[in-house]
Amino acid sequence: MDPVTASIVISAPREVVFDYLADIANHPSFTDHYLVDWHLTRIDPVGVGAGARFRVKAPANRYSWADVTFAEVDRPHRIVELGRTGKDNRIRTVGVYEINPSGGATKVSFTLETIPATFTDRLMESFGARAWTRRKNQRAMHRLRDILEDGAGPGGTPLPAERRVTVAGG
Repeated sequence: MDPVTASIVISAPREVVFDYLADIANHPSFTDHYLVDWHLTRIDPVGVGAGARFRVKAPANRYSWADVTFAEVDRPHRIVELGRTGKDNRIRTVGVYEINPSGGATKVSFTLETIPATFTDRLMESFGARAWTRRKNQRAMHRLRDILEDGAGPGGTPLPAERRVTVAGG
């Protein structure tokens, strides 16, 4: 799938936004409307090598598990996550968070690209995956803004400690 980008301006310092995004254990708080059952792949959820495995709640998705690992963490500008999804984890994913100053605020852009391995994978993605992904990622950006500006979880409620993602089996 060609790259899909979602952007938003957040009224918070760039370093605060970056620190929140650099901790992958925080990601379920703004993506749990379509990415569920999160588990860390290592104990330290911050920095290069931090990763997680989760399920993607997409329509007609038979192979819903996916994983991502932070490959590049360039404070406070950019985070690159590489991952795999689909049948036998054969579809590669590349996600890039760009964090830039915008006046007195911070502009956050998330770009996701998938690299299907086979013709059938490309065919399955052609049935609305791009539009669905754009909608879900844009909603995630709005939820991220709500969390960082209000200091609360989705809907304005505080984030409970038991909702924080942990290491699988831990």
